[in-house]
Amino acid sequence: MRVTERLYYSDSHLIEFEARVVDVTDRVSGWAAVVLNRTAFYPTGGGQPSDTGTLNGSRVVECIDDGEQGVLHVVQGAAPARDAIVKGRVDWPRRLDHIQQHTGQHILSQAFVTLFNAPTRSFRVLEASCEIDVELSNPATDIIERAVELANNVIWEDRSITIRNVTPDEAAGMALRKEPAREGELRVIEIEGFDLTPCGGTHAYRTGEVGMIAVRSWERAKGLTRIEFVAGMRALADYRKANKSAREIAALFSTGREDAPHLATQLIEENKELHRRIRVLEELAARVEAEKLLVDAREGVVTQIFEGRDAESLKKLAHALIDNPQTIALLGSRDKDTARLVFARSADAHGDMGALMRTACILLDGRGGGKPDMAQGGGKNISKLDEAIAAATRALRE
Repeated sequence: MRVTERLYYSDSHLIEFEARVVDVTDRVSGWAAVVLNRTAFYPTGGGQPSDTGTLNGSRVVECIDDGEQGVLHVVQGAAPARDAIVKGRVDWPRRLDHIQQHTGQHILSQAFVTLFNAPTRSFRVLEASCEIDVELSNPATDIIERAVELANNVIWEDRSITIRNVTPDEAAGMALRKEPAREGELRVIEIEGFDLTPCGGTHAYRTGEVGMIAVRSWERAKGLTRIEFVAGMRALADYRKANKSAREIAALFSTGREDAPHLATQLIEENKELHRRIRVLEELAARVEAEKLLVDAREGVVTQIFEGRDAESLKKLAHALIDNPQTIALLGSRDKDTARLVFARSADAHGDMGALMRTACILLDGRGGGKPDMAQGGGKNISKLDEAIAAATRALRE
C-alpha cells in the first residue's frame, strides 16, 4: 500500500487540502523532503513537471515520486514536524497550464492515430512548449495541420473527460490508445467518443478547458516526427508573440501582415543580387589595387598593412596579386582590436606561406596557418603587426 494517497488522481482541480506529515528528511541542498499521508501535489512523471505551491506557508519547490515510499515534497523554508497537520496549496496557474498541455497532448496524439494510424512514442512538457515524437512516416505541414484541425474540433466540441479505474482484465477488453506502462489496476482517461488512454497525469474536466492547440514546428528526429506544440494559455502567449513580430516586420515594409512575407522574399532576392554585384566590383577593385601595389613591389614581394580591413577583403586582394607570376603577398590589417594577416604566393614563387604564418602569429599572440601557397591568421597584439610582416619578409629573403 502506498504511503501517500494521491488526491490528484480523482480531482485534478483540487488545489487546497489538509494532510498529516508522515516523514521529514534532510536533502543535500539543505532543504527538507516532506512525505504526507495524502497530497494534491503532482510529482514529476510521464513527461509532466511537478506541481509547486506551499505547505503551511513554506515553499514547495518540487515534488518527487518515490514509489511505494510516497511523494516527496521538497520544502524551501521551515519544514513541518512529523505527525503535524499541514495545509497544502498547489499553485493553480502552473497546474492549469499542465492540465492544458497534458490534455492537449492526449487529444493531439489521438488525432494522429485517427487520421494516420501514427502513435505517439514520447511526450515532454518543456518550459515554453511541448513535444511529442510521433511514428509518422510521411510528415508534411499539411498532414500535421489536418491532425491539429481535428484536435481543435474535439476541443471546441467541449467533450466530457472522465476517469475510470479498471482491472487488468477489463483493460484487456478496451481499445486503449497505448499499452499500459504498469501492471495491476489502471487509471484510464476517457475523452468522450474519441480517446481512451491509461495515464496518471492531471487532466481537464472537459476538452473545452484546453482552449486550443497550435503547432509551432516539426522535424524528423531519430526515425520519428518530433512535433512542437502549445495549448491553452501557452497558445495565446505564442500568438501574441508571433503577432507582435509579424506586425513589427510588416511596419518595416509599411504594409499589412499578409503582404510582409512576399516583400521580405523580394528583398532577400534583391539583396542576393546586390551581393553578387558587389563581389564582382570587389574583384575588379582588387585587380586595380593589385596593379598599383605591384609597381612598388621589391623582388615580387608585396608587403602592405591596412586599417579596418577584414580577412575576406585581404584574401581577395591576395588572390588578385598572385594571379601575377613570381609574386608573393604579405598583407596585414588592423581590424578593430585584432591584427589580421594573409600570406599568399603564385604557383611559380618560392616559400611556405603556412610556416611563415605560424611564426608571424607567435609575435601577434595569436594563431594561424594554412597551405604552402596560402595562409591566414591573426592575434590581439596589434602593436607587433609591422614586426610580424617584416619578420616574414626577412625569412623569405634568407
